[in-house]
Amino acid sequence: MTQTMRWFGPSDPVALRDIRQTGATEVVTALHEVPNGAVWSAAAIAERRATIAAAGLGWTVVESLPVHEEIKTRGPRWDELVDAYRTSLRHLAAAGIRVVTYNFMPVLDWTRTDLGWELPDGARALRYEHEAAAAFDLFLLRRDGAERDYAADLVERAERRLAGMDEDARRRLTRNIIAGLPGSEESFSIEDFRAALATYDGVDAAALHAHHVAFLEAVCPVAEELGLHLVVHPDDPPFALFGLPRVVSTEADVADLFARVPSRANGLCFCAGSFGARPDNDLPGMVDRLGDRIGFLHLRSVQREGGDARGGTFHEAAHLEGDAGMTAIVAAVHRLQQRENRSIPMRPDHGHQMLDDLSRVTNPGYSLLGRMRGLAELRGVERGVAHATADARAGALA
Repeated sequence: MTQTMRWFGPSDPVALRDIRQTGATEVVTALHEVPNGAVWSAAAIAERRATIAAAGLGWTVVESLPVHEEIKTRGPRWDELVDAYRTSLRHLAAAGIRVVTYNFMPVLDWTRTDLGWELPDGARALRYEHEAAAAFDLFLLRRDGAERDYAADLVERAERRLAGMDEDARRRLTRNIIAGLPGSEESFSIEDFRAALATYDGVDAAALHAHHVAFLEAVCPVAEELGLHLVVHPDDPPFALFGLPRVVSTEADVADLFARVPSRANGLCFCAGSFGARPDNDLPGMVDRLGDRIGFLHLRSVQREGGDARGGTFHEAAHLEGDAGMTAIVAAVHRLQQRENRSIPMRPDHGHQMLDDLSRVTNPGYSLLGRMRGLAELRGVERGVAHATADARAGALA
């Protein structure tokens, strides 16, 4: 695997020189300062590339080139926004980018309810708690019809949960959900969030899926011509939130997307943590079956704490712990790379805040030391799998 680390640009508390010392050879980044829907200029891309190259690192994967909400809702500016997206793709390809990540999650990007959940060893992790999210939705956001989306016992638990929160805890929960996490392009007040949700009135899962297909049909021919691999990041969490549909949550979702838009430019960012939050996703099997479309890997593991495919609680585990089965995933990736004779870009994701980073200002999930630990562990697993495979092959030939 090509070892990379996510970098949020010049304002990231983690410097490029730090990333280089982790053993990563590339960074994954974006022009986060450019508003959604605007064209990424060739000059801005070249400037960012020069900064990265001066630090001795490569840049071949963009994460992410955002898809504007009016593309997702098929709004009146759809043609204009799709044209801008295609222009940005042309500029990126001319600068040597080969993989462009995007997501099709409505309104919110990835969502967590706790950004500093303390683990038994004193490190801190990201956590999504379904009961807390329900308390926000039902009693702080007060979304119309929200009670229909939750079982009666969960509504009661959520109400009790809210009653146990003081004002600071309520503000913190609201901020965690809607103020924008690293990599998100959106940040909302309660009033703005309600207004954003209203733009999806009448957009159910079938409509959102159709809009996703239409977007890919419009941009994949350009991507294919340019030699770009467009890779969709799965929903995080991979179930409906706040009345919004999710359409990239399961293997069946992804397989259907590939069947509807068979272009080789239409690919997958395989995020083990996002898919792994659902107990019905077979992660190593997905790598085996979808592997020829996988252009980028997010390797992290979550520990599920209860719930089902419709919603549940989970936290970010250490990279080799939790429910992912990371060794089996890496073994499947190794088979894929051997079969297709390529190295897939990978990054460790959502590391724990630990050691000296506990006393520093960090982006939630993107402190240096927890991700460096994850990268080292994943590197070790990959080498172990490669050695075991080579030994087994040698034994078979003896």
